[in-house]
Amino acid sequence: MSQTKKQSNLKIIPLGGLHEIGKNTCVLEYNDEIILIDAGIAFPTEEMHGVNIVLPDMTYLRKNRHKIKGMIATHGHEDHIGGIPYHLKQFDIPKIYGPKLAMSLLKDKLEEAGVSDRTKLQTVSPREIVRISPSFLVEFIRNTHSIADSFTIAIHTPLGVVIHTGDFKVDHTPVDGEFFDFQKLAEHGEKGVLCLLSDSTNAEVPGSTPSESSVYPNLDRIIAQAEARLMITTFASSVHRVNIILQLAQKHKRKVAVVGRSMLNVIAHARELGYLKCPDDLFVSLKAANNLPDEQVLILTTGSQGEPLAALTRISRGSHRHIKVRRGDTIVFSANPIPGNTIAVVNTIDRLMMQGAKVIYGRHHGIHVSGHGCQEDHKLMLALTRPKFFVPVHGEHRMLVKHAETAYKMGVPADNIVIINNGDIVEVSEDSIGVAGTVPSGIELVDQAGVVHEHVMEDRQQLAQDGVVTVAAAISWEGKLLTSPEVDLRGVVSKVEYSLIKQLIIRAIENILENRWNDFASSNGKTEVDWDYLQDEIENTLQRLVKRELRSYPLVIFLLQTPEQPSRSEATANRKVYRRRRPTASTAS
Repeated sequence: MSQTKKQSNLKIIPLGGLHEIGKNTCVLEYNDEIILIDAGIAFPTEEMHGVNIVLPDMTYLRKNRHKIKGMIATHGHEDHIGGIPYHLKQFDIPKIYGPKLAMSLLKDKLEEAGVSDRTKLQTVSPREIVRISPSFLVEFIRNTHSIADSFTIAIHTPLGVVIHTGDFKVDHTPVDGEFFDFQKLAEHGEKGVLCLLSDSTNAEVPGSTPSESSVYPNLDRIIAQAEARLMITTFASSVHRVNIILQLAQKHKRKVAVVGRSMLNVIAHARELGYLKCPDDLFVSLKAANNLPDEQVLILTTGSQGEPLAALTRISRGSHRHIKVRRGDTIVFSANPIPGNTIAVVNTIDRLMMQGAKVIYGRHHGIHVSGHGCQEDHKLMLALTRPKFFVPVHGEHRMLVKHAETAYKMGVPADNIVIINNGDIVEVSEDSIGVAGTVPSGIELVDQAGVVHEHVMEDRQQLAQDGVVTVAAAISWEGKLLTSPEVDLRGVVSKVEYSLIKQLIIRAIENILENRWNDFASSNGKTEVDWDYLQDEIENTLQRLVKRELRSYPLVIFLLQTPEQPSRSEATANRKVYRRRRPTASTAS
């Protein structure tokens, strides 16, 4: 074959989900065609003040938007579809393919975000095959996970079949009776799989992940023993777990009050699609629940991860409008903390216990099982697919390493396994695999107003650490203070008296005006002042003074007001200038 006719390499570019838990996002590219696999979110860390969600950096897709042919949603968890509305505000996606529940949840998200016109949603069924572009033919394979309607995907490319497992576990007794399609995986393994990308979340854990059905008898016992009001929290999207809880509520003759927007939303969609089957009269409003005997009430709520705004967190703080903890309540955490959320969950449990509740939590109760496969599940996936190349995905670094070790033990040569980072460009040919470069792979932070830019986060971090000093000064056209400057310290801890700090700041401003006014002002028939130059000098001086006297680095916000001058236009008169100063190499030295 001549060089000009040589086949192109397939590019696999993860933008999220590696060396972390969450924001799973992957790009497959062949020539000028791109398809996307999932677009998830992650939750903010404690130092991300005011941030609601974390997204992957989508710079690469913004630059290559003309290549995007479609997206695949493997299932409906937030760490796989939560980012889609935000990305659609930046670029169009011709069509998004996915299972019924994921598409139903996504439809609401897109309508709420006002971006439903930026794409088309297409529901697919198990074993359905869709042509997304000339180079990508995608087959959807039923798997088992902690949410109903979850898929592994087989992507047919010009070089061969790439299998992306999505999130999966091997559940031989699934709650909904929808079994993992091992036969289809084995067929692909027999024909030949070029590359396997596989979920690594539980790669450190020996054995197999227990079936979701295994929590039923343990929850049954706890609900039967609860003598008063009962609250249960779990992941809203864990439809199988919710189904078990609703079945047990019926069995033990308890009415269910659902609390939390996401829980209400998922239950509504799951019932509409037939994943939850229960009578309408099982549910009652919170107002009606408060009028029932405690032993007849089960409150199903969000907040299993200690999220600040979730219902159970607000209940634990006593700030929920309709629910207060009562002594004797039994509160069940049917979920384990996601890495990074442990402290928030423990604090929530402590607050609930302090108010007299009996809180049941922890692995030893057997009331939660993971939705992700352990080492034996990974071995089965590898044995069925028999991939030529292997890329562990969806997990922190140690998980990726362990999964790679498992693949090696299962016969994948070491040279055919790559452990990669977000942003790595993995090039796959018929005979080789390797990292051929990188693309931007940072994060984008979102709060209630939208994307939070880097300098805003720096300000928030600075405020949290050292506080803020604000100085407001009115200066005349003659270079005189019209009144004593106002100085305010917020969140600043210092041994220096406030009165002394204020005196030093005022004296610094007066010194600049008295000794250097001619540097800023000139007179050619009328006074002209270089206010920007004056502004910079005062800012730099105050920053150095505050750092020297307080031995810390608070934000310094300087507000400058100048009075109206008859010769100046109204547009530039009586101006206020708001400036902030952060420590820099020059100002903090």
